[in-house]
Amino acid sequence: MAAVSQPGTPRLLRALNDRAALELLLARGPLTRSQLGELTGLSKVTASQLVERLEERGLVRRVGEQAGGRGPNAQLYNVAPNSAYVVGVEVGDEHVVAACADITGAVVGRVEVSTKPDANGGGEDPVRLVHNAVVQAAEQAGASLGDVRRIVLGTPGLVDPNTGDIVFAFNLPRWQRGLAAALRDDLHTTIVFENDVNLAAVAESHAGAAREVGDFLLVWIGQGVGLAVMLGGRLHRGTAGAAGEIGYLPVPGADIPREVSRRGKGAFQQVAGADAVRQVAREHGFRSGTAAEAVKAAIAAGTKGGPVLDEVARRLALGVAASCIVLDPPLVVLAGEVGAAGGTPLAERVQHEVAAISPVAPRVVVTGVADEPVLQGALLTALDAVRDEVFGSTVD
Repeated sequence: MAAVSQPGTPRLLRALNDRAALELLLARGPLTRSQLGELTGLSKVTASQLVERLEERGLVRRVGEQAGGRGPNAQLYNVAPNSAYVVGVEVGDEHVVAACADITGAVVGRVEVSTKPDANGGGEDPVRLVHNAVVQAAEQAGASLGDVRRIVLGTPGLVDPNTGDIVFAFNLPRWQRGLAAALRDDLHTTIVFENDVNLAAVAESHAGAAREVGDFLLVWIGQGVGLAVMLGGRLHRGTAGAAGEIGYLPVPGADIPREVSRRGKGAFQQVAGADAVRQVAREHGFRSGTAAEAVKAAIAAGTKGGPVLDEVARRLALGVAASCIVLDPPLVVLAGEVGAAGGTPLAERVQHEVAAISPVAPRVVVTGVADEPVLQGALLTALDAVRDEVFGSTVD
């Protein structure tokens, strides 16, 4: 029987070697050709050919020299930052923040645009808002729109995993179906919407309290409450993108709305959201402006503030325990303004309460991502996809 030919094998090997080299340069660069050869197991000749090929394609560049023993200094190479750009966008009630990163992950442009209507009404138009923010962030980075390979937007509410469109955003009535297509037509690049709490979980998994943890839940406690589910290192979104809409979880102590599409607050949102936390704090004499400030004041007050933390933890445990009984994760991360403000004192109380009212006992910790987790998650998501595209297409 004749052997089956594999004409694509040399090309495949070159592509695999190219990708390995680029990933090494990202993680450990700058490197010389010889160092790349040693780390990849390639011969000096093959490593030199690889570098020449990547340099011709504009994916790597010379960044200096390394002095050696005898002979000329060795050239140092690194990934060319301008070989691709991405933009992450965080959509909030009052502003849109856009950050532009080059392919190395360095943030090289950042702008914040108000969502409030301007004199021309521009603040009311989502397409115009995003367009202005993305263009300004790219310009700061020295990039054109054509250089931006992917834009990931983090938004509250439901994102349909099949169409990629926003289905429902409680606080953003104009951010609805059809917006993804409108933005693609306007910006002429790949547009991806993702739930904001899911993106916070991506950041947590990459650089926060959930590093190297495959299964965990992230509970977001802010003006809204939300849940991100990470299973096997992958986000679980559900059939309709509603996995994690924990605000609608029926819990004791609150009315259960029958028409959620009419902007009614879900039961768990009523008992554990920022408004409820602020009310608990006021009942115990802590009248600081925001829920996060009230929680910080309670912690600073020591024993006097303990009842506030105890009650907030009791309420949060209702939703956390219900989720953990179904998914049984080893780790729960508290995030959002209130979760971060509560720190370890609140996390420890939630952990104790969950173990007391359910047969599961996950470790509960405070977020390890201090700044802009949603924006960080958007950039990381965009970079993962674009690196796959760029590093996977080095061979004709």
